[in-house]
Amino acid sequence: MDLSTALAGLPANPRIVVTGNHVTPWHTVGLVDGALDEYRLWALNGQPGLPDREGVTLETCFVGPGQRRSPRLSYLPSRLSMVPTLFGTALPPDAVVLHTTRPRDGKVSLGVEVNVLPAALEAARRRGGVVIAQVNDRMPWTYGDSVIDLDLVDVLVEADVPLPSAPSTVIDDDSARIGELVAARVGDGATLQAGIGAVPDATLHGLTSRSGLRVWTEMFSDSIFALEKVGALDRNVPISASFLFGSPELIAWVHENERVAMVRTEVTNSPARIARNQHMVSVNTALQVDLFGQANASRINARIHSGFGGQTDFFVGAMHSEGGQAFIAMKSWHPKADCSTIVPLVDEPVTSFQMTAVVTEQGAAELYGRDQKEQARQLIDHAAHPRVRDELREEAVALGLG
Repeated sequence: MDLSTALAGLPANPRIVVTGNHVTPWHTVGLVDGALDEYRLWALNGQPGLPDREGVTLETCFVGPGQRRSPRLSYLPSRLSMVPTLFGTALPPDAVVLHTTRPRDGKVSLGVEVNVLPAALEAARRRGGVVIAQVNDRMPWTYGDSVIDLDLVDVLVEADVPLPSAPSTVIDDDSARIGELVAARVGDGATLQAGIGAVPDATLHGLTSRSGLRVWTEMFSDSIFALEKVGALDRNVPISASFLFGSPELIAWVHENERVAMVRTEVTNSPARIARNQHMVSVNTALQVDLFGQANASRINARIHSGFGGQTDFFVGAMHSEGGQAFIAMKSWHPKADCSTIVPLVDEPVTSFQMTAVVTEQGAAELYGRDQKEQARQLIDHAAHPRVRDELREEAVALGLG
């Protein structure tokens, strides 16, 4: 079957799930957009360049910069671990567009992006949908749930293109201080989950002297690779992740590397599976945390900025892990908005709550196991910027937390 025939057989206004994040199959997406007048384009963390025109609805459960301000955005709130279930119920895909390696021995590999794609593929096949793969010689061959049978793919589209590289992270003084405070609380043999950015990078780079560390995470980048190179990771346990984004050196390292297990989202992000890891440490960030310990990590001025992602999944899993810890790590002052990130009461929907501690460059506010007044005091005295502490104390009294 060729691509035009496959697309011609789709129902009116079909839902098309595409590989998202930083390996969108742009060539094939362009061909799809040219062939269909009206369709729903579902992608996680959609990047700039997605078709955004009349007739296209941009669907997602996690908003990226290519979707964020579009009037055609359809945001569907969901914890990332539940998205695969949605494909089998409320969000059935009519077509799936993958970005894969070239076929080998009757199989292809999804490379650096597994995520929710196996579930989308299975849901599409169950309902007679179409699976399209853009094959790329530059995509590394990874193992685990990334390997799928070629028989499940209806159309192959040739397009060899370089994979994007993550920009080098500049770790400023505040991020370095936050990373140092978090790293000091992580012991040998812990299991790590952290995202990409200055604070997670600083945290992970602060663990190079540890030993026996394990990785069970939604995504990873070069900071995990750095721990591998210095021998800080347990070599007897695979690095488990759902997608990755990093340097060309990282991409080359994961190619045909059995140390790396690419795992589907409903497994990596299952709170129950996360909780089974020893001393699980989850490090995430937020836009705001209030005096009740509630975090907003997804909305600005009532407009969706990102989404739940995996933060709630990993916080719940980490807190149920024996010896586990869940941290919100962020700067005490938002440089762009020029305001405190510790606020009396968040005025946006809450993304997560009940974490172990909130860590800023000012210090660590201990939350878990404290009563509500002590939580507020911890946040004011140890996490908030000094210029807002007196105001926060007055607000705490008004909220019954004084």
